[in-house]
Amino acid sequence: MGPEIVEELEQLRLPGLTLDADYQLSIEHAADLGQSDKVIFVDAAVKGPEPFEVKRLEASRNIEFTSHTLGPEAVLAICQDTYQHTPEALLVAVRGYSFEFAEGLTDRARENKRQALEYIKNQIDQWRGKKHGS
Repeated sequence: MGPEIVEELEQLRLPGLTLDADYQLSIEHAADLGQSDKVIFVDAAVKGPEPFEVKRLEASRNIEFTSHTLGPEAVLAICQDTYQHTPEALLVAVRGYSFEFAEGLTDRARENKRQALEYIKNQIDQWRGKKHGS
């Protein structure tokens, strides 16, 4: 769902907004965060509240090198260690329902994605100090 949300945000052509739609976070993402004041991570959630959940993230040095995945908190910690800067960070976990290899989202997931996108647009406007749509 994250890449689809990024694709829709790209269509808005908002100035000063950097978008990235990777399926996995890596150490290299810390360089991007080092240049950012605020960041929103978006991920599909197997369980959790509908339509989505928002969590404020903090840097965490609990990094598992045995795994092929890196969580956003670990990337924030690498950013802090490398650039002495950590952007304000949120995670928007959008509730999904079917994670098999299939084309498209279920109707419920599509609606959750729509609501999460609206929240993200409002959050961006709030950070920019303006009301959504103005």
